[in-house]
Amino acid sequence: MRFAAAAATLLALTGCATPLSTLNPAGPAAANIATLWWVMFWGAVVLFVLVMVLLALSYLRPSLLAAIKPIHWVIGGGLVLPVPILVGLLIAALMLGEQLLRKPGSLAPTRIEAVASRWEWRFRYPEVMGSAESETLHLPAGEPVDIVVTATDVIHSFWVPTLGGKIDAIPGRINVIRLQADKPGIYRGICAEYCGEGHETMGFAVEAHLPADYASVVGGAP
Repeated sequence: MRFAAAAATLLALTGCATPLSTLNPAGPAAANIATLWWVMFWGAVVLFVLVMVLLALSYLRPSLLAAIKPIHWVIGGGLVLPVPILVGLLIAALMLGEQLLRKPGSLAPTRIEAVASRWEWRFRYPEVMGSAESETLHLPAGEPVDIVVTATDVIHSFWVPTLGGKIDAIPGRINVIRLQADKPGIYRGICAEYCGEGHETMGFAVEAHLPADYASVVGGAP
């Protein structure tokens, strides 16, 4: 049973390296999200182990638990046990989550427009002269980029799991998400909001280029 459990754990962890895994970060925003996930995971593991220890004692040493007064169970199990762990998780979530926010007054990064429609994404580069609309999202590697997201028909959701969180694309509304790819490469993005029968086809590629090459690539983007 131990071998089977270990093998199953290793098999499950192989899924963390897929192109759409949030636990395979390739940028600072995604790294914060992955760190928060692991903090919450290990916090849950600690609580689970403590509860399992108490459960085992109830079978193996029932007299030991019987000697504990009900009020002590309420204080220990309801306050002493979960509160420090939950407070620690809350602090970690607030600290890591705050780092994902765009800071007012910070240097304005490159802006790229992402327009969703059934069943495709189109990307525009208003800051690059001569650039054309593309089906692939091109980014300068190592630099923060603001993705200006909207939609033309129904609500969609923009998500590149290895680079950051997701944000809704809403008709008539502009939402902005800041992403950064640490190094050149190809990443995968998807629509994370069910938008009809063609939803599963709304994936897109993200290509991060060397900053020196970015303008020339976007200028001739297909």
